Amino acid sequence: MIKKFIKIFCLNLILILPLNAKEVRVFEFTNQELESLKVKKVRGADNKTIYTVGSNENGNFLKANSENAASGLGKEIKIDLNVTPFINITWKVEKDLKGIKENTKKGHDYAGRVFVIKKTGATPLSNRAVNYVFSSNNIIGENWPSPYTKKSIDNILSTTKDKLNEWVTVKANVKEDFKKFHDLDVNELNGIAIMTDTDNSKMRAVTYYQNIYFSSE
Repeated sequence: MIKKFIKIFCLNLILILPLNAKEVRVFEFTNQELESLKVKKVRGADNKTIYTVGSNENGNFLKANSENAASGLGKEIKIDLNVTPFINITWKVEKDLKGIKENTKKGHDYAGRVFVIKKTGATPLSNRAVNYVFSSNNIIGENWPSPYTKKSIDNILSTTKDKLNEWVTVKANVKEDFKKFHDLDVNELNGIAIMTDTDNSKMRAVTYYQNIYFSSE
């Protein structure tokens, strides 16, 4: 399922931004931006995750409502990891997915996911991804290959065991993670995607994403 999503995403990249700043914002989370992004349903999923935008005192956010559904929002964006290697994510899970085994095909759903993708060959199937997740059942720091493809690694940055229905801000060194998980020296990313999915568990998740950017430290 994840392999299919990465393939679909990489076949439908919609924006290229050359970047070399000390801080690179990825999404604006406006209605205009949402209309420009293509929502891609994962093959085999019964429904699409519903994405809407809103705002609070800290700015705009994206709300994901997924009920037996799986679809993601992807953007091609070139990130110079030698300049801005750190991804920063602020997110909140309002309704999580308690009780599923997230490292199995039957339970491979996450209330929150942010993929970072590196093209490593001529076809989308050769691409590598690190999947930063907001887990409902495991602890921060755990990681494993996706049960659908070893080319995508799930890495837990947040968990509802500690923070449920609370905004959480996390950071990860993407350059170091590609070396750690894929043994690749990556200088530039090619894309990023967001997905909240519940198609394997047939459950419902509600998650908010805000302030996703890359930084130098």
